Amino acid sequence: MTAPAADTPPAGPARPARPDLKRAARRRKLVPYWLLLPGILWLLVFFAAPLVYQASTSVQTGSLDEGFSVTWHFATYWDALAEYYPQFLRSVAYSATATALCLALGYPLAYLIAFKAGRWRNVLMILVIAPFFTSFLIRTLAWKTILSDGGPVVSALAGLHVLDVTSALGITEGDRVLATPLAVVCGLTYNFLPFMILPLYTSLERIDPRLHEAAGDLYARPATTFRKVTFPLSMPGVVAGTLLTFIPATGDYINAELLGSTDQKMIGNVIQSQFLRVLDYPTAAALSFLLMASILTVVTLYIRKSGTEDLV
Repeated sequence: MTAPAADTPPAGPARPARPDLKRAARRRKLVPYWLLLPGILWLLVFFAAPLVYQASTSVQTGSLDEGFSVTWHFATYWDALAEYYPQFLRSVAYSATATALCLALGYPLAYLIAFKAGRWRNVLMILVIAPFFTSFLIRTLAWKTILSDGGPVVSALAGLHVLDVTSALGITEGDRVLATPLAVVCGLTYNFLPFMILPLYTSLERIDPRLHEAAGDLYARPATTFRKVTFPLSMPGVVAGTLLTFIPATGDYINAELLGSTDQKMIGNVIQSQFLRVLDYPTAAALSFLLMASILTVVTLYIRKSGTEDLV
């Protein structure tokens, strides 16, 4: 005979969860949103609100004496672009050239720090970020002294007949470097070079050294290893570095103001002048939106073309 089954209570309806447990679960779900709230408020107050205000300013008409009013005058955009398109093109050309130079200078240095520096890695990284300890304005003024007429740099370039070549190319004028496109591009390159090196170093440091060893075991030459392994794996850093360099360089006006002349003015100089000197607020706001739209278009196309999944 089998033993009688133990008496079990009849199955009844499940007891409802206690109210305090429900409230605790609800609070846990709301924690991420409460953490996002300060950042969202910051963006609304200091980004979205000024953006809406500038958008309304760009379609206003009037004068400083009579006041400005919203008349939905969208022709301001076309008028601003028709008048200042040379500064737009010059800004893109200068910033693209400076970005290319930053990549050419920064990639070898980032590669050296990531793979060859050894115990000197931290020292080299400190030297890379050391310029940030000095004001952007002071660094640019230092370049004005370095490239001054009759200085050692200009004298050396003239002695080597480099200025003859640069003058023929139209990037310098005679024996002068200041107040030329070369001076502005040099200033942009120097000031934004760390923004290129840091993302490149981060991307290169993540590459597994065993991949280089495997390429060597497969009889790949160092150049082939770099072309097939290192550079493709570092593309997220290349894209991030070029964006961090190109975007602020396009809107920069300090380098063109201090190292250039009226012939080297960039669109940032025009916007600054329209806001603070001419006091033509609608035109300044329209130029700001045109600059933002053009940069956004270029960046979107560049990211899609590069095909880096980390940034798309």
